[in-house]
Amino acid sequence: QVQLVESGGGLVQAGGPLRLSCAASGRTFSVYAMGWFRQALVKEREFVATISATVGRTNYADSVKARFTISRDNAKNTVYLQMNSLKPEDTAVYYCAASSWYSTSRTSRTDYNNWGQGTQVTVSS
Repeated sequence: QVQLVESGGGLVQAGGPLRLSCAASGRTFSVYAMGWFRQALVKEREFVATISATVGRTNYADSVKARFTISRDNAKNTVYLQMNSLKPEDTAVYYCAASSWYSTSRTSRTDYNNWGQGTQVTVSS
């Protein structure tokens, strides 16, 4: 198991940037696939981005492609989500997730067994 703590959320104007960070405990962070998900009010939690353990292969939801970038620093046990050109519809609680089952990038919620507490991102119009 790994513990995850997100940070970097907040209020931002539409069109602006924001960077989320997720710090992970544990020495085996480098072998975990990592992902970001988000959940808006009265909506299901949805996939945003994922990155594989070693080669750093990424995958994105269509709604964030070309605007968001996921990256990881295995030396710092941290994964990032750089969000640019934010839109009001990006408003949600963003969750970091780690999979101790897979090292390849994963897009399904059920592939992740470790979750952070979430960080609120609010984009004003």
